[in-house]
Amino acid sequence: MSDLKLRRDKSRITEVGEFVELEAGPDVVNSPLYNEDIAPTEIGQRTWTTWNIAALWVGMAICVPTYTLGGVLTSYFGLDVTEALITILLANIIVLVPLTLNAYPGTKFGVPFPVLLRSSFGIFGSNIPALIRAMIACGWFGIQTMFGGMAIHLLFSAMSDSWASLGGTGEVIGFFIFWALNVFVAIRGSESIKWLETLSAPLLLAVGIGLIFWASPQIDITQLIDAPPSRPEGASVWKYFFGGLTAMVGFWATLSLNIPDFSRFAKSQKDQIWGQIIGLPLTMFLFATLGVILTAASTKLVGESVSDPISLIGKIDSPFWVILSMLIIIIATISTNTAANIVSPTNDFQNVFPKYINMKRGTLLTGLVGILLMAWELLRKLQWVQSDVSVESMYSNWLLGYSSMLGPIAGVMIVDYFITRKQRINLIDIYKTGGEYPNFNAAGLLAFFIPVALTVIALITGQMMWFYDYGWFTGSALGGVLYWQLTKQGLGQIRQPESR
Repeated sequence: MSDLKLRRDKSRITEVGEFVELEAGPDVVNSPLYNEDIAPTEIGQRTWTTWNIAALWVGMAICVPTYTLGGVLTSYFGLDVTEALITILLANIIVLVPLTLNAYPGTKFGVPFPVLLRSSFGIFGSNIPALIRAMIACGWFGIQTMFGGMAIHLLFSAMSDSWASLGGTGEVIGFFIFWALNVFVAIRGSESIKWLETLSAPLLLAVGIGLIFWASPQIDITQLIDAPPSRPEGASVWKYFFGGLTAMVGFWATLSLNIPDFSRFAKSQKDQIWGQIIGLPLTMFLFATLGVILTAASTKLVGESVSDPISLIGKIDSPFWVILSMLIIIIATISTNTAANIVSPTNDFQNVFPKYINMKRGTLLTGLVGILLMAWELLRKLQWVQSDVSVESMYSNWLLGYSSMLGPIAGVMIVDYFITRKQRINLIDIYKTGGEYPNFNAAGLLAFFIPVALTVIALITGQMMWFYDYGWFTGSALGGVLYWQLTKQGLGQIRQPESR
C-alpha cells in the first residue's frame, strides 16, 4: 500500500519539534466524537506569541469584576486594604501553577479543554466536568454582558436625554446590543479574538492611568491604608485571609481548567508560560488596586460611594470623557467576555454532540444560556420583579461555591497528564470509542465526586466547614491524590499510550 493511500485511509500522528500533530483520516473524521472546530490545531495555526498571550490576559483581567475584588475582600472577608491587595497578588501567583501546567498539553498536542478531559474522565465522562465548566462560564457571560449593557446605556445617555430617560429599560436594550457584539466577535474565531485582545490591552491600560490622574487630587493614600478592617476587633487575620485567598483563586479557577482552549494556538511552551506570567498577576493586582482606590475616593469625587467603574465614569460631568471612556470599556468587556466566557462553553457544548454542534451553534447556545441565567436581573431592571441581591454578596458566595467544584477537576487533569500519562496523549483514540480511553473513567469520576460530596456534607451539617471555606485547595489536593491512588490500583483501565 502506498504512503498516499495510507494517509487517505488511516490517521497519522507526527512529531515536529515540541509539537505533536494529527493528520486525520476517515477513521477519525467520520467518528461521532470529532469535528473540525474541536480537532487538534495544525502546527501552522499555532501562531500566538508571548505578547498575544500576555495581551489576552490583560484583556481578560481588566474588567469590572476585577475592579470590585478589593471591595469584596474588605467588605465580605474582613480584610483591610493592604491585606486585600496582598491576597489578590498572591492568589494570582498561585493560580499561575495550574494555568501553566494545564496549558502544556494544549500547546503540545493542540487539543481543546473538553477533548483533553477525555483522557482523565473518559470519552463520555468528560461531558460531566466540561458542562459544569460551561455553565459557570455562561453565568459569567451573563454578568459581563450586564455590565457591558450598562456601558452602552450610559454611552447613549451621554448623547441623548431621551435615551437616558429609559432608565432600566435602556440597560436591558444595551444588554442585547452588547450580547450581539460578543457573539459576532466569537463566531469569527480565534484570530478575531487575538486581534481584539491585542488592540484592547493598551487602551485598557490607558483608561486605568487616566482614572488615577482624574482621582488623585481626592485620594488620601495614608488614610486609605490605615482604615481598620471590618472583621471583629482582635480576631486573627488568618481565617479571613485564607477564605479570601480561596475566593480569589476561584476567580481564575475557571481559566486554569480551559486554558488549553487558548494554549493550543501558542507558538511554543515558552510563549504560553511567559505570556501568562507577564499578563496575569501584575495586571490583576494593579486593576484591583485601582478599584480599591477609586471606590474609596468616589464619595469625594461624585458625592456617593460607587463600587464599579462604569457607574463612576457615568457620573463624570463631561459628555466627551463619558463617551470616550464608555467606548473603551465596551471594547474591554467584549475582549474579556469573548475570551473568558464564550470560548470554553462553545467547545464544551461541542464535546457533547460534535456532529450536531459546531463552533457557531455552540456560541449561540452559550449566548442563549447566558440570557436565561440573567433573566432575573433583566426582569428586575424592567421593574417586573424585586431583588436586593448585591454584586459583592454574589461574588463572595459564588466564587467559593464553584471553586469547590473546579478544584478537583484541576487536580485530576494535572495528575493524569504529568504522572499517569507521562505527558503523552493518543490523538487518534481520544476522538474514538473502543480505543485506549474508556467511555467512563471511574478513577477520574470518583476523584471528582468524592471532594464535591464532602463539600456538600460540610454545607449541610456545618461540620468540616474548612473543607468548603478552602474549597479550591482542599478539592484540588484531594482530587489529585485520589486519582493518583485509584489509577495505581488499575481503576479506569489506564494504560500507557502507544507511540505512533
